[in-house]
Amino acid sequence: MRLFCGIDWAESHHDVAIIDDTGTVVAKARIGDDAAGFARLLDLLAGAGDTAEAPVPVGIETDHGLLVSALRSTGRTIYAINPLSASRYRARHQVSGAKSDAADAVMLANIVRTDTAAHRPLPADTDLAQAIRVLARAQQDAVWSRQQLGNRLRSLLTQFYPAALDAFAGLPEGGLARRDARTILAAAPTPALAAKLTRARLRTLLTKAGRRRNVDHDVDRLYGVFRSQRLRQPPLVENAMGIQFSALLSQFEAACAAADDLAEAARAHCEQHPDAVIITSFPGLGLLAGARVLAEIGDDRTRFADPRGLKAYAGSAPITRASGRKTVISHRHIKNRRLAAVGPIWALASLRASPGARRHFDTRRAAGDWNHQAQRHLFNKFLGQLHHCLQTGCPYDEHHAFPPPLAAAA
Repeated sequence: MRLFCGIDWAESHHDVAIIDDTGTVVAKARIGDDAAGFARLLDLLAGAGDTAEAPVPVGIETDHGLLVSALRSTGRTIYAINPLSASRYRARHQVSGAKSDAADAVMLANIVRTDTAAHRPLPADTDLAQAIRVLARAQQDAVWSRQQLGNRLRSLLTQFYPAALDAFAGLPEGGLARRDARTILAAAPTPALAAKLTRARLRTLLTKAGRRRNVDHDVDRLYGVFRSQRLRQPPLVENAMGIQFSALLSQFEAACAAADDLAEAARAHCEQHPDAVIITSFPGLGLLAGARVLAEIGDDRTRFADPRGLKAYAGSAPITRASGRKTVISHRHIKNRRLAAVGPIWALASLRASPGARRHFDTRRAAGDWNHQAQRHLFNKFLGQLHHCLQTGCPYDEHHAFPPPLAAAA
């Protein structure tokens, strides 16, 4: 008799149900989210017939957390069921729309019992790959938070301090996120204070921010921008908005520091992974972007049986909807958004480093693709090559990835 376990996950407690191969509930309980609760879960499984040789597979609606980590340490197969899929399965068992945590645990166990082949088990990634996933995702979250705060700063500056936007927003390498921009705006959060900055004070602030080149040129430029004639808010309102700006700038400073620190840690961990040599051999993939790719695809070679699975997971492969005489091929929206976010970065960076990538991109553009479509198509091609290189252990080879045209080869 085979057994299957379903766990309805919550923050403070979890409902557990164990069923046999006929769908009969063998055992059920509610456990706490602590060591005692996990010990009770193991006792429940052992009492139902769980053994080290044949561990009971588990279905649960999450792929992270202490409970999942503890279950993985037991060596059993874990199926992370997407909550959207679980909601569709619920109508199979209860058309009335009723819902309870205990019933959801039984439903998850039935999903594992009846549709195991339709769901992918959690990959057996190494501890280093899981650590890279934590750092890369945290760094990406910090970058997104920094972008949101930067947008709020720009919106506020347009209302009372347009000189700051003219001075920094159009500069390369970050705009307002540049260290010299943050240093000067922290010292002069209002137009009135900025107009009082002398050339000597501006030079001191730029030097404090780490600037060494073209300091005199930027001092003259900033001095002229801050003292130019512009529309102003009333003094009392301007001071109040300056206080608001200083508070947002403090959050922005923390987000920038967090993104930089996490990026350094992600690079250091990625450099230690054996797959980093292959991943960073691809044009346009440095250690940080490579860490994001490695974090999402992991290092379990059995996770993606063929390149099509990886491409679908990243959302670079199109999706086909066919019904009768109608066939529609469209962009895939259900995907790993973190991995998909690496696509434009990887594709654009590769255009300078790889003549073959530039040739492929230009060909797609000439065929009528929009810029983003051509980037996605190039990303899709890179993913297929990456899958092959990881499976074979070979680094990227430009000649094999993008063979030259026959005329050029001749």
